[in-house]
Amino acid sequence: MAVLNDSTTTLAELKARVLAFARERDWEQFHSPKNLSMALAAEAAELMEHFLWTTPKASRSVAQDEAKRRKIAEELADVVIYAMEFANVTGLDMAAAIEAKMAANAQKYPVDKSRGRADKYTEL
Repeated sequence: MAVLNDSTTTLAELKARVLAFARERDWEQFHSPKNLSMALAAEAAELMEHFLWTTPKASRSVAQDEAKRRKIAEELADVVIYAMEFANVTGLDMAAAIEAKMAANAQKYPVDKSRGRADKYTEL
């Protein structure tokens, strides 16, 4: 199996691999939008658990700790896999959705008002 990385692997390739994995196991019957959205939330919570009760600064150290980093990577992969399978099941185009959301966010958070600030757009 080829080694994949962000520089050489497309989103379409990853979505196809996720879909093939589910189909090989006959799991599509369980992959309703409801179930996948819940699984996605559960995996996101498992990712957050690695940083629970740490300060923002300490969370950076946690993410760099080699033993913890492997587990964090596994949880991140679970989150992304469920998001991709959700897109597969619902027919959503992830790249188009991300592009549309980034454009909307650019309108809500203009650079001149939001640079260096963590305020919600309604507070800028």
